[in-house]
Amino acid sequence: MTAATTSAEVLLVEDDLGVQMAAAQTLRLGGFQVSCCTSAEEALRRIGPGYAGIVISDVRLPGRDGLALLRELRRTDPELPVALVTGHGDVAMAVEAMREGAWDFIEKPFSSDRLNEVARRAHAQRRLVLENRRLKAALGGGAGARLLGTSAAMEHVRTLVATLGAAGVDVLIEGETGTGKELVARALHDASGASGPFVAINCGALPETVFEAEIFGAEPGAYTGASKRRIGRLEHAGDGTVFLDEIESMPLAGQVKLLRVLQERTVERLGSNTSVPLQCRVVAATKVDLRKLAAQGRFRDDLYYRLNVATVSVPPLRARREDIPLLLTHFAEAAALRFGRPVPQWSAAQLSEWQLREWPGNVRELHNFADRWVLGVEAASDAMALPADTGLCEQVDAFERSLIDKALRQAQGSVARAAEALAVPRKTLHDKLKRLGLVVQAYRAGHSHVDSDEV
Repeated sequence: MTAATTSAEVLLVEDDLGVQMAAAQTLRLGGFQVSCCTSAEEALRRIGPGYAGIVISDVRLPGRDGLALLRELRRTDPELPVALVTGHGDVAMAVEAMREGAWDFIEKPFSSDRLNEVARRAHAQRRLVLENRRLKAALGGGAGARLLGTSAAMEHVRTLVATLGAAGVDVLIEGETGTGKELVARALHDASGASGPFVAINCGALPETVFEAEIFGAEPGAYTGASKRRIGRLEHAGDGTVFLDEIESMPLAGQVKLLRVLQERTVERLGSNTSVPLQCRVVAATKVDLRKLAAQGRFRDDLYYRLNVATVSVPPLRARREDIPLLLTHFAEAAALRFGRPVPQWSAAQLSEWQLREWPGNVRELHNFADRWVLGVEAASDAMALPADTGLCEQVDAFERSLIDKALRQAQGSVARAAEALAVPRKTLHDKLKRLGLVVQAYRAGHSHVDSDEV
């Protein structure tokens, strides 16, 4: 049995002081923080709107009984796990409790393991619900909507953006593929308050023959086929921002001219001797180490030092794993809106697996994964992309969990239908659910009816 975290709270409602003392001791030995009371009325006074724990209550209480307490608590917070303790053989009471929305029921006499197991699973679900609420609240903020994340690494990036945004200086953004360098550049542009546009250029996608005309502009006759004046991107941006992505791919001849433009803050179109004042800010981005590239003679060192006045390093996803739940929530909700699909539910076990992934494509890969997840085309094998050192048992568990998770989602939490789809006895599926930590109630959102043979 896995011990609970030290912050796991349980409110135990039991009027039999002998039973209360024994149950509280069992839960405390299991790692829970236990508070006790003897009536439903006292329990309701103790539980505020921000209560982070769970409730375990006897059904038979003085005054309002456990079922009345359950109904009242569900009106306050429908997602609060409430487990009810019933007398031996009281099947009808158990069925009614489950239909009223009880998390689980515990039949007297119960073992220490049974009590702690119910409390552990209920608290794991409570933790997941509260985390989802926190993530949704975090997504509601307008200021940080472009640069999501609560990790220290992302807080540092946002601080730099706020500091450099209004300063108007040129900036170099460093980061691996898919980390969100363009989002940082757009955040810098937003923070600048400039009226000009954000102009993005991928230096690796422009043929060298047209590169200078695209960036700096050209006069008629400047090159073969130039029949009219072309305004370059730097000039077109006005007082906005020009984003030069993959600047390491810029041709050396273009690097020479860009260095002069940045130093003089003027630009000359090809075929012209007239200088046009440069009003825009230049933000360059690279996925490689420009210092090493300069040392190899593949990038001009003087341009590197000119760009390196202000630098923002965007962290890879493996350095900010705690941001994965927030990012997944954001991407999944956006995908659901885009595709007209519901946002699928994921379990705490799945989220833990995803936080352990390497994600070599970083945030971009995570975004694509969320799209596939919402569309329902995420393969079971994809959900098993675990670290290389994961043992065989853990890999088998992950594979089995993904299959059961898919069956439960399709069956909307019906164990009977999921067992039929998986071609296993219902008892076997119940055992697997318990072993893998999958909570059936989590798949029943919006489906309050529970058949009596599902209890």
